[in-house]
Amino acid sequence: MAALTGDSSDKAVPAVKGTNTAGGDSVVGQSAGSGRGVVGTSDNQAGLVGTSITFVGVWGESKSPASAGQPGVFGKSPNWQGVHGESTNQVGVFGTSANFVGVWGESQSPASAGRPGVFGRSSNWQGVHGESTNQVGVFGISTTFVGVWGESQSPASAGQPGVFGRSPNWQGVHGESTNQVGVFGISTNCVGVWGESQNDNQPGVFGKGPGLAGSFDGNVNVSGNLTVSKDILLTGADCAEQFDAAGADQLESGTVVVIDPDGALRESRAAYDRKVAGVVSGAGEYKPAIVLDRGVSKGNRTTGALVGKVYCKVGAQYAPIEVGDLLTASATAGHAMKALDPLRAFGAVIGKALRPLEAGQGLIPILIALQ
Repeated sequence: MAALTGDSSDKAVPAVKGTNTAGGDSVVGQSAGSGRGVVGTSDNQAGLVGTSITFVGVWGESKSPASAGQPGVFGKSPNWQGVHGESTNQVGVFGTSANFVGVWGESQSPASAGRPGVFGRSSNWQGVHGESTNQVGVFGISTTFVGVWGESQSPASAGQPGVFGRSPNWQGVHGESTNQVGVFGISTNCVGVWGESQNDNQPGVFGKGPGLAGSFDGNVNVSGNLTVSKDILLTGADCAEQFDAAGADQLESGTVVVIDPDGALRESRAAYDRKVAGVVSGAGEYKPAIVLDRGVSKGNRTTGALVGKVYCKVGAQYAPIEVGDLLTASATAGHAMKALDPLRAFGAVIGKALRPLEAGQGLIPILIALQ
């Protein structure tokens, strides 16, 4: 027979009620054997509900040693959350531990079910908040997918991040994954991942690896200084600079260009023209490695290769071109030719041929060396 029973047929009257007017505990359940101290069961609602005006609604504490692995609060549900915490203005679920995890969530559902180990939702604050004095605020590890996933659907004006982590002594957010992304951030209207450091000697985002410390697939914008302590490796072939282009037509890549009286570039048309400025970059398999002076102009802009390798239009009808020949502007519009007259070529040399052309016209790689 039960030590204490309570029955009520009135919905407004609880079956069991305890009140302590001296400041002590109202209801205490204790089991000396293997049973539970307090058990609450409900067919359609919460098994156990605790409400407090100024403190914790439900407090669970376990004094078992770490080897026993007994949690302060344990919740199990076959169809929904084992433990559900909801708050209008503060933390939905709060856990603290002197030697281990404050809150541990584990999901054994298959990947197709997509059930998280820990799920947090809040109307006015963070769904999940992690803070640590000496270690990781939030730690996520995944064997086959994202270690930590954070998503915010708040409008841009609210400025609420998908994941927020803060730590005075270590990482605010630490993500680790064996086969996928350690930390992944995606945003519809703002920054996917934002890193900010308020220390002049510490980076906002730090990447380290045995291979690439960082990789970008797309354009990269740097508004401050870029400091490099080792080599810069570029896959492009030439150093180019943008100029205003004379006329409305776009100059074709590989075209030999000269400077017009207004300082703009136009197609060359005279042999041994000392106003030659180089070759329009980007023809063939050679693309520019560096482009200087990407300015804004009302008219056309063209990119002229100044140093390095570039494909150039040449004409061999004046003389066959061999590897190493000096090249200069020719009478054929936009084409270079072999420099046969050293005196006329002085100050009009474009560069050296890197491939021969015996006859006709063609596009060959040259080494830009304006002389």
